[in-house]
Amino acid sequence: MTTQNISNPSEKISNIGLDISSDIQKIVGQVEELTEIGIALSSEKDTTQLLEKILLGAKSITNSDGGTIYRVYGDTIKIEIIRSDSLGISLGGGGNVINIPNIPLFAENGEPNLKNVVCYSYHHNKTINIEDAYDSVNFDFTGTKAFDKNNNYRSKSFLSIPLTDHQGEIIGILQLINAIDPETKEIIPFDSVSQRFAEALASQAATVLTKQQLITDLENMFESMIKLLATAVDEKSPYTGGHCRRVPELAIMLTEAAHETDHGYLRDFKLNEADRYELTIAAWLHDCGKIVTPVHVVDKATKLEAIFDRIHLLETRFEVLKRDHEIAYLKQQIADLKDNKSPSSELEQAFQANIAHVDDALEFIRRSNTGGEAMSDEDMARIHSLQKLTWSLNNVETPLLSDDEVYNLCIFRGTLTLEERKIINNHVNLTISMLEAIKFPKHLQRVVEYAGGHHERMDGKGYPKGLTREEMSIPARAMAIADVFEALTACDRPYKSGKKISDALFILKKMKEEGHIDPDLFDTFIEHKIYKTYAEKFLDDFQNDVD
Repeated sequence: MTTQNISNPSEKISNIGLDISSDIQKIVGQVEELTEIGIALSSEKDTTQLLEKILLGAKSITNSDGGTIYRVYGDTIKIEIIRSDSLGISLGGGGNVINIPNIPLFAENGEPNLKNVVCYSYHHNKTINIEDAYDSVNFDFTGTKAFDKNNNYRSKSFLSIPLTDHQGEIIGILQLINAIDPETKEIIPFDSVSQRFAEALASQAATVLTKQQLITDLENMFESMIKLLATAVDEKSPYTGGHCRRVPELAIMLTEAAHETDHGYLRDFKLNEADRYELTIAAWLHDCGKIVTPVHVVDKATKLEAIFDRIHLLETRFEVLKRDHEIAYLKQQIADLKDNKSPSSELEQAFQANIAHVDDALEFIRRSNTGGEAMSDEDMARIHSLQKLTWSLNNVETPLLSDDEVYNLCIFRGTLTLEERKIINNHVNLTISMLEAIKFPKHLQRVVEYAGGHHERMDGKGYPKGLTREEMSIPARAMAIADVFEALTACDRPYKSGKKISDALFILKKMKEEGHIDPDLFDTFIEHKIYKTYAEKFLDDFQNDVD
């Protein structure tokens, strides 16, 4: 009897010790699992994959059969991902598409929806732990019971945990269903320890989700600001509208083609998503320095244009000159009549010759003013000779052309003087200065190089730094080709019409041969028919003359 009395307490103590040891091992295992899940969550950058890891981790740490992650969008809760082991359900995330309606957080009368477990958890910002849904009187499980009946399932224990961000706002709900006893495989309630671990995981998950959302929001805002600046540059001048929007697409097309090239110089060049993003940002910003370039220089459509096209002043002077010739001719006729002289045919011929000479000179100036063709030495000499002509201004003989007008009309090619060309070229220096003032993160460190190199040449004769091919990265060289090809084919320039593809490619080929652009990238441009893809998207039909 005594032995019996002694042995029975010993057995009880032994069993208690076994239970405590088992519980400790379970908790240690959950701690280790929570740590591993936390590390995995912190390194995941894809939101879809992150949601899946959160749910699978929560299921594992609580040993539950199923679960759902909900995200809050305004006044509704949307199911993002569903998993059920016993039913083989995998929806959302890497599974099939979810076609389940969103759950309203409020009734039609504006009252909070408290009949749904996840909505109740949202409105009260608290964890809801239900031992058996079928015994619950506080929540409406009609839909759950119908689902169970149709799928031969028994939804029993529920655990709904709010996901709260750093500002205390609920961004989602983690719901777990049917905790499973690892030994008996029976459905059991979620115990307090599992609940605390699930809540800890939910807190980590909310932090990571919030961090990702903040990063996404910042990136979206950053991109919006960049596009706003680029649009401002384009809209500043009607003649360059769209340039900052078209160059990024062309640059990406060319670098993607280089990425796909499996032979020659470019065979080892590869892009990842971070590289593509960095190049896109740089392309959008490549002309940001033009925001401070004077409009009258950017918009200078003719050689004589300043605030307005001064050709109209010259036309007025020429009309005055013709009027003076006519007045002199008529005065001479009157004088001859007074002297009883017959009308002189020589006088008439001289008058007509003077008028023809003035008209021809004005037409020559009009042609020279357009800047469409290169000026020959003879043309420049003729411009200087016209400065010797005078017209009467307030009875004072004044040169028909001012020194500044002669200087502008003698521009060899285009419409810009050397001083104006320096102002235009300086936009690259301004771009570099502006971008260097930005503290770019590590993954955007090459933005300045890409954006600031689009006017460099492979032979080192470009600007602003005179870099050679070896000193430039492949994306920076691609930017240079994109900038040139867009400018050649653009139909909105003040001094020229958009060139046909054949003409643009001929010019690019010459630039390749002269060491202006990268030869391998030009070959890729041709081989992959980048010009064709670009033309179909951006150019007029008449320009697209190359297959």
